Amino acid sequence: MGETELDDVETLADLAELAREAAQDDDSVLVFIEQEDAWFAIVRVDGEEDPRIFVSDGAAAARSSYGSVLTDELVDQAGESEFGDLDNLVAELEEEAEAAEQNDDEDGEGHGGVPVGPLGDAHLLTEFGLAADALLSLSGEGAVPGDALEEIAEALGCGEVLEAVR
Repeated sequence: MGETELDDVETLADLAELAREAAQDDDSVLVFIEQEDAWFAIVRVDGEEDPRIFVSDGAAAARSSYGSVLTDELVDQAGESEFGDLDNLVAELEEEAEAAEQNDDEDGEGHGGVPVGPLGDAHLLTEFGLAADALLSLSGEGAVPGDALEEIAEALGCGEVLEAVR
């Protein structure tokens, strides 16, 4: 693919549609996003399936416009899978709000309750030869997002493409 203008992207659906337009046949499309060496994200779009997302630092990403599109989606997905019905959801949210008021940021949560650290599907690149533990190690404390994306791109065989758009 190459560098794409994201000015008109306001939702994950917009990003997924842009990726689908760039796809050749029904190939998978990987979108690499980096914000000023604060965080990176990888979005995988496979045909009409829901996009798979990995963010290196959820709390840092939640503080940016592009990142919040991704983290909001991941937080929504986690909420859908953790709660069986609306009554449980409401009770859980009320408990979380009370706990957040009492000890803000003590439990490793950052901006808007988004966890600090890696968030999302760490297995989204395993089919391409990059194991989840390798992806997580590139997202750990002290990792430089730009260097991590470069290493990921090299492992996937698309390092030259990433370097060309930088």
